Amino acid sequence: MKKIKNRVIQGKHNKPIVFDVFFKETNQAKPILIFCHGYKGFKDWGAWDFMAEAFAEETFFVKFNFSHNGGTVDQPIDFPDLEAFGNNNYTKELDDLESVIDWCVSNEEFKGELNRESISLLGHSRGGGIVCIKAEEDSRIKNVITLGGVSNFGARSSTIGDLQQWKKDGVKYVVNGRTKQQMPHFYQFYEDFKANEDRLTIQRAVENLKIPLCIIHGDGDTSIFIKEAEDLRSWNANSELHIIENANHVFGAKHPWEKDELPSDLDDVVSICKSFLGN
Repeated sequence: MKKIKNRVIQGKHNKPIVFDVFFKETNQAKPILIFCHGYKGFKDWGAWDFMAEAFAEETFFVKFNFSHNGGTVDQPIDFPDLEAFGNNNYTKELDDLESVIDWCVSNEEFKGELNRESISLLGHSRGGGIVCIKAEEDSRIKNVITLGGVSNFGARSSTIGDLQQWKKDGVKYVVNGRTKQQMPHFYQFYEDFKANEDRLTIQRAVENLKIPLCIIHGDGDTSIFIKEAEDLRSWNANSELHIIENANHVFGAKHPWEKDELPSDLDDVVSICKSFLGN
């Protein structure tokens, strides 16, 4: 198993995108699977490395930090750059994902390992909304999978609340329960959402998807309720919904993850995804 950690792509917004690739070196073209983390997430969270290894049995697996997720090249885990975090928004994340797709398509170093005609997207939580939108607008994408994915960016806590106070202060804060940091959201987040609201409407994207969509959700998810998965399913007759009984939002994982195997719910996720992708 080849694991290459913490490579860098220069994104479109003056911040580097730090990424990892996992694959078996066979010099045979493999389908590409790109993973997007969620809100307050990062590519090295919890058991994502073990998930990457499981997918790398059959795919060229790429996972990355969004350029403004709060991590840095030197410290890609957690959130040393809160200024960047506060300046993140959905359109930056879509641009970052496009930069990663472009890297996969144009990369010469691994060209013998890559099937550029088979690119699939996998997104967790907020990343689930990002991959649905990108899959609808980018014809290079052949399949899309959401894990505990959101169905409506407009209903998130980062887009609602006391807008007048937020505008007046220019910033509002969310406490990170694990790191205890006060995570800033600058008002630009709301302005960017409103300026791009049609593009950022997940329902519109899912209704217009012309490629296979797989929706995976735990019925014990208290962060993103299962109704959001049911909404996604209802908007696209060609989608499939898989409910994992008693699974939580992170499918049994936590950070740090100290075991050397996947939690059983996340192992189920991998199996469902492999079946869906035909691996």
